[in-house]
Amino acid sequence: MIRAVPSRRDAIADDLRRQISTGHFKAGERLPSEAQLATRYTVSTPTLRSALALLQGEGLVEKIHGNGNFVRRPLRRITYLGGVAEPPTWATFSAPLRVTTRTASIEAYNHLPTLLNVRPGSPLTEVLHIAHEGKTPHSLARIYTPHDLTLADPPAATPSPEQIAVCWAGPRPLAEVQERLSARLPTQEEATALRISASLAVLSLTRVVTDATGRVVEVALMVLPGDRADALFTTRLMTEKRSSKE
Repeated sequence: MIRAVPSRRDAIADDLRRQISTGHFKAGERLPSEAQLATRYTVSTPTLRSALALLQGEGLVEKIHGNGNFVRRPLRRITYLGGVAEPPTWATFSAPLRVTTRTASIEAYNHLPTLLNVRPGSPLTEVLHIAHEGKTPHSLARIYTPHDLTLADPPAATPSPEQIAVCWAGPRPLAEVQERLSARLPTQEEATALRISASLAVLSLTRVVTDATGRVVEVALMVLPGDRADALFTTRLMTEKRSSKE
C-alpha cells in the first residue's frame, strides 16, 4: 500500500503542534518569528505562513498583527441560549467574560432596512458589544434599534457579562423573537476584531425582535467563533392534562 507523504506545510504544522502539546511552547508564549521559523524548516515564508494558518484555524495559535504568533491559551466555550424573549443570554462555565460596549448613531444601510422594516437612511442606534476572556476577544454582537425607540440613556455597559443589553424603550409587549443561525467564514473585519484566522468558521446569528403591533424593535447580529461557542435552542411543549370520569 502506498502511503501519502505529508506536504511540507502539514509536516511543519505537525511539528509545531507536537511542540505545543508537549509544552515546549507554552500557552501565551510568543513563537519564533516567521523568518526564523522559515529558516529553521528551510521553507519559503508563504509555506511557513500556510502551516501557521492551519494552527490558527485549529485555535492553537493566535496571530497578533505587529506582535507575532502566540500559543493561544485554552478558551472557555460559551453557549448562546436561544429562544429567550429578552435579553439574549450566554451560559458560561466559570468566571464571567468581560464585555466592552460602544454606542453610535447611524443611518440604516445595506440589509438593515430590510431586517428592521425601515426606509434606507432611517436613524438607528447601534450598540457594539465585544466579550473578552482576559485580553482575547471572545465574541461580538451588534445591536440595532430604531432611533425613536432607543432609551434616552442607552446602557454604557451590559447589565451582566452574560447578557446583551436591550436598548429599546419599554416595557413593550413582545410578539415574536426570530433567530436565524448559519455557519460561514468571517469577514476580514470580523477576523481582525476577534483575532482569529480568516479560515476559522464562525456561527452567525441574526435575532429579530417584534412587538405586539408588528414593529421590529431590535435586530441583533452576533458572531461567535466556532472554536469556542455553541448555540442551544430549547422548545418547551405544553401538554394538556386530561382527566377521565369513571
